[in-house]
Parts: sequence; C-alpha cells; structure tokens
Amino acid sequence: MNEQTATPPDFSICIVTLNAVNYLRDCLNSLRDTTHQASYEVIVVDNGSSDETIAMLKQEFPGVTIISNEENLGYTHPMNQALKPAKGRYLVQLNADTLVHSSAFDTLLGFMEAHPDVGICTPKMLNSDGSLQVQCRRSAARPWDVITYFSGLWKLFPRSRLFGRYLLTYRGEDETHEVDAVSGSCMVIRREVIEEIGYLDEAYFAFQEDTDFCVRAHKAGWKVYYFPLAQITHFGGKSGTGHQPFRSIYHWHRSYLIYYQKHLAGEYLFLVNWLMYAGMALKLGIALAANLLRREKVVGTRKP
Repeated sequence: MNEQTATPPDFSICIVTLNAVNYLRDCLNSLRDTTHQASYEVIVVDNGSSDETIAMLKQEFPGVTIISNEENLGYTHPMNQALKPAKGRYLVQLNADTLVHSSAFDTLLGFMEAHPDVGICTPKMLNSDGSLQVQCRRSAARPWDVITYFSGLWKLFPRSRLFGRYLLTYRGEDETHEVDAVSGSCMVIRREVIEEIGYLDEAYFAFQEDTDFCVRAHKAGWKVYYFPLAQITHFGGKSGTGHQPFRSIYHWHRSYLIYYQKHLAGEYLFLVNWLMYAGMALKLGIALAANLLRREKVVGTRKP
C-alpha cells in the first residue's frame, strides 16, 4: 500500500465484501501492482463473512482500514460506512470481485484532474472473457429503456438508438462519452459531489443506489462519464449478492420501484406508472421461479 502522509490521498478505495476472501485478495494485489502514480487508501467493510477475510486482511494487507459488521447489512449502508471516514480527493466504490488492469487508477486520476466538471466516472468494465460488461454504462432506466431491455429488443437491434438506449449499445465501447448512470462495481466520485449531494440513499438495501446517486449528481449539475482508457475486470456476483440469491433478487426489484417512484413516476401518467409496477411484480415472480429451477443461482444476468 502507498504510505499515508499528511496530504490526503488521491483515492479512497471503498470495498464491501461478504465471503469473498480469494477475490478480495486478488483485487487488492492487482490494485497494488498496477497503481504507481496515484496515492490511495483502502477501506474494507466486511458484512459478517464466515471465511478468512478478516484474518487475511490483517496478515497480508496491514495498511487496509477494516470495518467489521456482525451480519449482512446489504450494500448501501456498508458502503456509506466506508465512504464517510474516507480522506481521498476522489472516493471510489469498488467491488471485491474485480481485477485492476495496468495503470487504471493512474489513468482515471489524469482524466478526472483534466475534467473538473465531471463528478462521477467509471472505467471500461470487462467480463472474465475480456468482453465489455455492458451494464457498466447505462441510461436512467426510463420505462421504454426497461421494456426494450427485458424484452430482449436491445439484443436484436444493438446499434439502434431506439432499442439500445438502456445499455448504450449503439455507442462504441472504446469511446469516451457522457452517460446518465454507471455501475457501482467501480464508481469514481469527486469529493465535491459527496459534499454537495450527500452519501448513498440507504432506502436502497442494495441495487439501484448507483443509478440514484448518478441522477442526483446530474440534477446538481455534475457530468457522469464512461472512460474506457482505464479498464477493470469484474467477475460479478462473487462479492456478496451471490451468497443470498433470493434475498438479492427481491431487493433488486424493490430497489427499482424505490428508484422509479423517487425519480420517474412524477413524469408519467398514472396508467404508465401502474403498468411499470405490475410489470416489475411479474418479473420478480418469474425471476424467483427461474432461480428455483437453476442449479447455479444468479442475480441479474450471468457474466461470461
């Protein structure tokens, strides 16, 4: 780890983990091995792991700040536990099941320093096979975007602005561009954004808190960007959500309803809103039933 000094570090790397000791070890090693110019601190919140996470951190990464919860408190509250004591000029939400590629945070620092109007940024997130993890950049999940996503129309017409709007599949994956929202699997936040709009909304147990935060930042006048020159691999579902899949499925759907009512319902007619609520309830039932039949339980889409 970079040595602490009186000067605030460039980054505070904030990680929430649950029974992911090997992924977390690899994540922290990759962070250390690829970050050479930017200074950073690491804050890990453990959500009651029953594996050797705490012992591993104390033995192998003594410079890491550890916050230990006795039980699984979800994602949003534990992430706030890490963000609030963070000292960095940029605060980073990073999943434990990630691998940082060469100079990713050095490159992200250069981008953020050169663009003071950008409040939030994400790198290019990759699946384990090296393909783009399409969920890392997205729209604000308006009704049409949700319909085209869950109906599969975006896969049939990925280059269409009409059908590919939710995951921005019509934009080049190596093109730096502004977006509505990014994934919390790696979200770089300028400290001034936190100071202006506050921390994550803990009405969300987990899921959608990242989109909510990006929308709040937009409303405050900040830009949100996808920056593919920096790259990170995200395995997905290995750092917490995969351990309690049915609970996670329920909270994913609950969180979208909270987000929709908070940010979107006021813009649409009563009929549209109730169609969205009914559709989300139906989707919840299908997702729960499908997972009962699966040998491998998953939340959301499988990551290659």
